[in-house]
Amino acid sequence: MSDGVEGNEERRRTGDAAGPEPQGVPEPRPGEPEPAALPEPATLVKAGTAGRTEARAGAKADEPVTGEADDAASGTPADAPPDSTDTPDDPEAPDEAGDGLRYERLPDAPPPILDGVRARPPAPPGLATLVAAAVTALLSGLLLGDGLAVNALILALPLAAAAWFAARQAGRRPRRSSLCWGAGGLALLAVPVWSDAEWPTLLAVLAAAGLGALALHGCRKWSGVLLAPLGPVLAVRRALVWGWRGARERTAGGEKDLGPLLRSVLVAVVLLVVFGGLFAAADRAFADLLGSLVPDVDGGSGVPWRLFLAVLGLAAALAVAHTAAAPTRWDGLGPGPGRPRGRVEWALPLVLLDLLFAAFVAVQAAVLLRGEDVVRASNGLTYSEYAREGFWQLLFATVLTLAVISVAVRVAPRSGPRDQLLVRAVLGTLCLLTLVVVASAVRRMDLYMGEYGLTRLRLSVVAMELWLGAVVLLILAAGVLSARLLPRAVLASAAVAVLAFGLASPDKLIAESNLDAHRDGRTLDLRYLSGLSADAVPALDRLDEPLRSCALRSISVPDAPWYATSLSQARAHDILTARPVRNHPCRDILTDDISPSVR
Repeated sequence: MSDGVEGNEERRRTGDAAGPEPQGVPEPRPGEPEPAALPEPATLVKAGTAGRTEARAGAKADEPVTGEADDAASGTPADAPPDSTDTPDDPEAPDEAGDGLRYERLPDAPPPILDGVRARPPAPPGLATLVAAAVTALLSGLLLGDGLAVNALILALPLAAAAWFAARQAGRRPRRSSLCWGAGGLALLAVPVWSDAEWPTLLAVLAAAGLGALALHGCRKWSGVLLAPLGPVLAVRRALVWGWRGARERTAGGEKDLGPLLRSVLVAVVLLVVFGGLFAAADRAFADLLGSLVPDVDGGSGVPWRLFLAVLGLAAALAVAHTAAAPTRWDGLGPGPGRPRGRVEWALPLVLLDLLFAAFVAVQAAVLLRGEDVVRASNGLTYSEYAREGFWQLLFATVLTLAVISVAVRVAPRSGPRDQLLVRAVLGTLCLLTLVVVASAVRRMDLYMGEYGLTRLRLSVVAMELWLGAVVLLILAAGVLSARLLPRAVLASAAVAVLAFGLASPDKLIAESNLDAHRDGRTLDLRYLSGLSADAVPALDRLDEPLRSCALRSISVPDAPWYATSLSQARAHDILTARPVRNHPCRDILTDDISPSVR
């Protein structure tokens, strides 16, 4: 072995032709297989003396240069024979037959952040998935141009079918939790069917999209719950290419050719149009029925707008189907547990915060229980002014407390039972005191609304504060039972809150509350009530004329098709048809604070 090593060293110094050519691939000997080609020049770097210096400068101090790590791992000595393909030539001794330089492969660039959690590209979509996506696009173009109501629920059905067929083709079986999230998303779409108000409808549609994304991904951790809605959005570009490949395969004349189905649909459409037109011309009643069922493509929305909605529906269906077939594992991006802190370092700030909360709660109990005289004597404010002044600060304090608890849980000591007891005692006390703060904030707003009436903003922030209190209760339950279900429990509570808020018809509650307060002798802000949605029409119909007509004149109840008409709009349309709005001068009535009569 020593003679071989000395021979190798001699060949390196003299540049013997028996050594490997550094400039390319050597000619194969007879009977030997073809040597592997060198990598592309773009991935190589000259590694002479200067090249090795640059490579060392970019590497960690304790890591060997490329080639040395392989030698150490494989047991190959640094002075291995030159005909070994594992060890490169010594860069300090250039080869006289070559250019004196050696090429090394640069380290690979780090993969993108989503490569570790993104699934493999799925196979091209099947016929059922493509048909469901096409139906979604058709319904989007026909039904979405006139507003949201029953059409949102109708459109969700082929969208869910596309996801189901794509997941089945990819070999995925839905979990019970995913089915529950999907059912919850469909239930939330009952809000636009029931209510006419735009703000609860928008909130319900966004919440339904979030639950649908969670059903597609099946996430369980906080990172998955928060990032799941990004999955279909980020998959749009890949989904369009995926759908195009599937459509191209299905139209190539294979076993599952899409051509016969397309021809059959085209013939069916022609027959329906021809015979439907003949029957409509023969009977006026059938023509009215057909006109109410078939969307008016030439309506005010315009053909370009409907084509855009169709393309948008197709992209959404393919993105949802692609996500169902190859979901991104967002749970893999979640941060790990933080570095545990010592008991004093962790508990001292929270104990002091508990004492501050306890002092505030004691003051609140004295003020809220003893009544308006204490408030007026202490700061000169009325009860309603005092309630309005502190509500927003308490709302922000509740949100900030939840953030403090989330950080404290990550760095809490967890070395034994005593640490667990300390964590539960400190955080449990903070949660209980936070519940008292939530109750104080709700009580303040209740006092203020009792004086000045309900508005959309006041009702929304009270609902938000109540939901935050429910989240605090869930945190308490997680501390006693298990925190594994906490992310999904919080999301489920938010979905239930949005559904209850939408089905309660907030505009109707606002109108009824203000009319009841007026019956007790308070003035009525008729200008504000006239800006509500059709949900408030049954309540405002109780006013006497001319106040009734002045309140209802500004409320829009469009004569929309059946698929874009909510139940509230249908009720309001019936009321205004039975008792039309009269032409009264309303400028002074809507401006002044008057005391109208209420039936």
